[in-house]
Amino acid sequence: MLPIFLLFLAAADAPPAPSAVEESGLRQLAMVHRVYVDRLTGGETAAQMHDILIAALDGTKLFVLTENQERADAILRGAAEDLVFNEQFSSSDNINAHVNFGSGSSSNRYNSNRGPYGGLGVGESDSDHATERRHEALAAVRLVNKDGDVIWSTTQESLGAKFHGASVDTADKIAARLKEDLERARKLVR
Repeated sequence: MLPIFLLFLAAADAPPAPSAVEESGLRQLAMVHRVYVDRLTGGETAAQMHDILIAALDGTKLFVLTENQERADAILRGAAEDLVFNEQFSSSDNINAHVNFGSGSSSNRYNSNRGPYGGLGVGESDSDHATERRHEALAAVRLVNKDGDVIWSTTQESLGAKFHGASVDTADKIAARLKEDLERARKLVR
């Protein structure tokens, strides 16, 4: 009974087996040695993200990066956006109370009547307005083989990191994810 239990524990700790489609993509990913990074769609900032992504991928030393698409084993394609915008916040708090008491007065030729009068007023108002400058980058990329089949993809976004901007952080996340998946792919084909 104990060997069966130990076998069950070992199976519970093992990572799930990749599906046939995922395994095929990982096997193809493991065979990629030379990559061409295509222009990214998404506006003016996509060109900057393209160059930042090339630098991030080059820093991993996973592949030979080429400017010649014909020599590449795979092409990295996708879209990116880098936005800088202002976010505005407004809040308002009010407290108010008002109490009045009064009396009337009357007079005629023979007598005059008067009554008391009182009042209380309390009020407070607080209003805050703030504008915060925000920086956000987003990229969705895919690695495509020569037949046009997608063998790897990811979507990453960032609001910026402590020591670098949102675009650099997004490119670094893409490179790190690719490195992680490539290591998994290489273990699979061994």
